[in-house]
Amino acid sequence: MRHNISVIRFIVSAGLFLSTQTLHAQKEIFNPVYTGVTSLSIAPDSRAGAMGDVGCATDPYMDNNSQYWNPSKYPFTNSQAGVSLCYTPWLRKLVSDIDLANLTGYYKLDDYSVLSGSLTYFSLGEVFVSTDGGQTLKNFSIHPYEMAVDFDYSRKLSETFSAAVGLRFIYSDLQYTYEDDVFPGKAFSADISMFYNNYIAVGRRDCLLGLGLNASNIGSKISYDGGQTNEFIPTNLRLGFSLTIPIDEYNSFALCADANKLMVPTKPTYSQFMNEVYPEADPKDLSYTSDYVQWLASTGYNEMSPIAGIFKSFSDAPGGFEEELREIYWGVGAEYNYNDQFFLRGGYHYENEYKGNRKYFTLGAGFRMNVFSLDAAYLISTAQSNPLDQTLRFTLSFDMDGIKQIFGR
Repeated sequence: MRHNISVIRFIVSAGLFLSTQTLHAQKEIFNPVYTGVTSLSIAPDSRAGAMGDVGCATDPYMDNNSQYWNPSKYPFTNSQAGVSLCYTPWLRKLVSDIDLANLTGYYKLDDYSVLSGSLTYFSLGEVFVSTDGGQTLKNFSIHPYEMAVDFDYSRKLSETFSAAVGLRFIYSDLQYTYEDDVFPGKAFSADISMFYNNYIAVGRRDCLLGLGLNASNIGSKISYDGGQTNEFIPTNLRLGFSLTIPIDEYNSFALCADANKLMVPTKPTYSQFMNEVYPEADPKDLSYTSDYVQWLASTGYNEMSPIAGIFKSFSDAPGGFEEELREIYWGVGAEYNYNDQFFLRGGYHYENEYKGNRKYFTLGAGFRMNVFSLDAAYLISTAQSNPLDQTLRFTLSFDMDGIKQIFGR
């Protein structure tokens, strides 16, 4: 059954790394940062998804979905409470039943403090498996999934600055039956975020400047075999910038950008192992896989603590500083706003071809009423054979203040 785990891990990773179908590029150079529970790195909502996966410092005025990007934005929202439901059919060019669903909500305790939380569920659909159980060939299906539940407390520390802390429980069930000591993976993590929001003069216009920082998924490793081996979860550092420029009473335009760095140590590659241990052999010969697993254990990678991994992640790339810069992936986006009711969005997301090769343009639109808003996003890949191409996202949001007005309360 351990073979099943590797199969499912491949499927989970496909959305983030299968776009690396520059696998024809030199394998000794291709070296992404691998983590467990990669579904935590999938942007859930349509507003950010339409702007190149940018959301750390975007205007929080009417944004219910800050929980994933930067929960410290919530104290600057205009409503007392809000709820959003996000849905993404994932990897539709490969399969038809992988989905990501996210439920997010927040509630203002007072003018300064906010409680928020979210539930994320990532279903990998139905996977058919054949195993040789001794002398009998067994055919059955499994239903792997991953989920995360998190809660944050955010507080406005001044009229322009806020901060938030949060906790997250992660559950990853990669197979339907548990044999050979293979179990669901569980982990806990914490988030720390900050947000600065203030008006600045640009020419004759008062523009809204936003700066954000979010260090997310700082926590334990995850294991599927009772702790014998452990994987890092996607600990991430996100920095964001936005500038909202008013055009007139009804129209405004916003520019925004995010930069991300996975604070996870670079895993020693199979090519490194072959060059060091079997320099005379073909580096593409996979018959040494079991030896590679033992060699990897000898490097201390598996035993490294999450905190040590965070510090090591900034200086351990085999290619030195140049490769460290490759590990930074970023997005830029723009949003046109008409009277806080109609929105047009666009953006671009970039990841180095040797670190994942997720390169795509994004488009989207939104419509908002007093009670609810509906947003959609569409992804157009610029990398060849990218299974993320034509990915759609949908978000339905509700404003609790608007609902109260309807019922006269």
